[in-house]
Amino acid sequence: MKQEYIVKRFSEKSKRLIAIANAIIAEYSQQGFDLTLRQLYYQMVARDIIENTQRSYKRIGSVINDARLAGLIDWDAIVDRTRYIRRNSHWDDPADILKSASYSYLENRWVDQKYRPEVWIEKDALVGVISNVCERYDVSFFSCRGYVSQSSMREAGERFRRVIEHGQEPVVIHLADHDPSGMQMSEDNSARLSMFSTFDVEVERIALNMDQIIQYSPPPNPAKLTDSRAKTYIAKYGSNSWELDALEPSAIEDLIKETLVDLIDWDLWEATQERIDAHKKTLMNIADRYADIQDFLEQGND
Repeated sequence: MKQEYIVKRFSEKSKRLIAIANAIIAEYSQQGFDLTLRQLYYQMVARDIIENTQRSYKRIGSVINDARLAGLIDWDAIVDRTRYIRRNSHWDDPADILKSASYSYLENRWVDQKYRPEVWIEKDALVGVISNVCERYDVSFFSCRGYVSQSSMREAGERFRRVIEHGQEPVVIHLADHDPSGMQMSEDNSARLSMFSTFDVEVERIALNMDQIIQYSPPPNPAKLTDSRAKTYIAKYGSNSWELDALEPSAIEDLIKETLVDLIDWDLWEATQERIDAHKKTLMNIADRYADIQDFLEQGND
């Protein structure tokens, strides 16, 4: 919703940027996505509205901030996916938690499959982009926040070792920036996962790759020369780098979906879904008859 907290006069140039921002927000909203400020910025860069510079980014941040405070941009349309409050769940009635359980009841759809995938993404700010498709296909997903810590990598290695001992093949679907560090992260994930699991673990890098850069033409950035991997990267790819944030969320979703669909045995998948649906129906029947069950139990205690 839009809500006004301050009164502010905007220049014509700022008004134009606000109008463009609202048009992009509406476009994303129709696809079921919200935006981070950085994603909004990259959409403006990709449409040749602003330059791809740190100065432009700061200016967009300032204009969007003021526009939200002035009630010109929906507060819910731009999100900060790295800061959120954590709290306990609460219920007004025991029947409500049973109904909630019936809605959320799941069995692991991958437990009988040949493969056991996980989706790993470099940036925490993009978790909101991948969460819907990962939840839809019942796949665990993980924000690497750059290079994965040694503790988290060991935990993953142990997790994949158990998957392998269960007779399945673990697959890490990795998404990262196309820059000196981002490209090397996929190799690092594979090497350390294999070390900690004591088996070869497949890491399939599905983005950001050069074919997608050619296809989608995300705006380039200069490769960081201070990165220790810059020399090797520049020799192979040139002096430009590209951020995953610059891809359309729908494109990222589609890449993950296409990868997962190819891994699924659909006969097993549908059998598991039928079992889940039957158990959900049972839980809902119990919730609907909770008062009767409670009376029965209380009578038994008399």
